[in-house]
Amino acid sequence: MKMDILKNNLLCIESGSRGKGGALAEGIASIGAEHLQSDGSINWGSKKMKYISPSFYQNLKTGKIKKNDILIVKDGATTGKAAFVSAMPCEAAINEHVFLLRTEPSLYPKFLFYFLSSCAGNRRVMEYYHGATVGGIRKNFINIEIPLYPLDKQHKIVTVLDKISDLMAKRRQQLNKLDELVKSRFIEMFGDPITNSMNWPVRRLSEYIQFLTSGPRGWAKYFTDEGEYFITIKNVKNCRIMLDNIQHIVPPDNAEAKRTKVQEGDLLVSITADLGRTGIITKEIAEYGGYINQHLTCIRLNQQAVRPLYVAYYMESESGKEQFRSKNQNAVKAGLNFNAINTLKLTVPPTALQDEFITFVQKTDKSKLTIEKNLQKLDILKKSLMQQYFG
Repeated sequence: MKMDILKNNLLCIESGSRGKGGALAEGIASIGAEHLQSDGSINWGSKKMKYISPSFYQNLKTGKIKKNDILIVKDGATTGKAAFVSAMPCEAAINEHVFLLRTEPSLYPKFLFYFLSSCAGNRRVMEYYHGATVGGIRKNFINIEIPLYPLDKQHKIVTVLDKISDLMAKRRQQLNKLDELVKSRFIEMFGDPITNSMNWPVRRLSEYIQFLTSGPRGWAKYFTDEGEYFITIKNVKNCRIMLDNIQHIVPPDNAEAKRTKVQEGDLLVSITADLGRTGIITKEIAEYGGYINQHLTCIRLNQQAVRPLYVAYYMESESGKEQFRSKNQNAVKAGLNFNAINTLKLTVPPTALQDEFITFVQKTDKSKLTIEKNLQKLDILKKSLMQQYFG
């Protein structure tokens, strides 16, 4: 293996354009940072997709996407994230927040994608990061050094990493199917939550709330590499608390910390940005110790009357999501206050039926845990091989 400068092995690096052809409801897809997935794919079917006019696209001199291109985010929170264009389901162009790389014959495109996605590759790219408030990278990042194996070796490396990536994708699909199974079971047991097809009693959430609070601001100074959990919106999803990449904290010894410390069975709901994401505090999380930030509300319910996990799934249903949309206080910047939370409504079936649903969820979670452990092993293997290949 030899090292070489990336720019010596590129046909081109192109920037996206901003202009009069942008932000249409239909036309040619305009791909931005938000469409690049964590697995390196592109979300062509995103609900957030924007479009440019065909005439604007035809006049573009740079930024038209082709199969086997590599895209990399140039600025913002996800600077350095890379994606590989494995197929072109439609015509598309990058927007001003993305670079497009096209390789010379000496460099296999997907090999470059895997390098840029590795810790070593991303670290080298981010050495060119500049700016504070709205930081990013410029085109000169292509001066980074890359490992340049012979082409047959590049192909072999890509084949190995592709096999692992495909297995990981299949495991994620299995997890998604189990999530859909639980949602289907919810409808089967409780009926359509929008129409209340089974005529359950409808109550305000406030009737069951025993304690309601939101998290503190300005706790970054308490962040540590070890300590209790500091739970944010990114950790709350699909009625669960995700501990991947969670921030740790040593909290202050004051009333604010006591107020925002979570307990087993607490229902967490996002009240800014992506409204209505929910999660339930498990016994393990409560015993370890956790706190919420200002973008979450902690709801302590009367568990004799309603089961928190049932309420979480109801709030994640279409009926719950519609209520969050209708109570959004600001069309520009999403947000909910305590009054909006208190006035949320839900159907209340018998607790015995709620318990039956929870038992089903718990059984499904055991299956998910097995898949998640397998996924973690594959992820560790992939990172280990990338370290071996790319340094």
